[in-house]
Amino acid sequence: MSTAQGPVSLSPIEHGSLVLQWNDQTIYIDPTGTADAYQGLDAADLILITHPHGDHLSTETLDAIDTSAATVIMPQSVADEIGDSYGEAQRVMANGDTIELDGLRIHAMPMYNLPEDEDPRHPRGFGNGYVLTLGDKRVYISGDTEGIEEMRSLEDIDMAFVCMNLPYTMDVEQAADAVLDFAPAVVYPYHYRGQDVQRFKTLVNEQNPDIEVRLREWYPE
Repeated sequence: MSTAQGPVSLSPIEHGSLVLQWNDQTIYIDPTGTADAYQGLDAADLILITHPHGDHLSTETLDAIDTSAATVIMPQSVADEIGDSYGEAQRVMANGDTIELDGLRIHAMPMYNLPEDEDPRHPRGFGNGYVLTLGDKRVYISGDTEGIEEMRSLEDIDMAFVCMNLPYTMDVEQAADAVLDFAPAVVYPYHYRGQDVQRFKTLVNEQNPDIEVRLREWYPE
């Protein structure tokens, strides 16, 4: 994806982990796995953590990669797990918060399960999705969520990363239905272990061929 300040490049890592590079900044999202998965990539300038479940928060990975120059953004639930590990570089954001940082804007989105019963895996307020404004483009990272109204109401999203895996988030049909509502220019299914992402692409493009569905490999052998 191109922006007024240069291209955005994507490196899928594994499952819910990815790296974006833009305007000489490297953004790690939910870094997990071994340090080898990040070889060849620049050290993180910004780390976004969505919530404290083990496939999104790995203190072992964070200890293994170079975080010395990184600002680390997280919800309170993650701070409760790791304490004040990153000192002044640590920023806690609640759903609805927005900050400006090094020329980009970060908005914390809700992420939660439906229906909102008494014992959800991801209750409202537990974690953050994120909308990043990179120059003139907007990137949405869903975190672990279902097809919530806050996602469906998004506008002007240029690139989206949308989860789909049962029983933790949503199935392919619900994910496609939500994506059709907010109609990003480009969408990547991620966090999709065991799901038929080709079917997701078909469901989206049968109703809106203008949404570019990009399939990438998030599960290296």
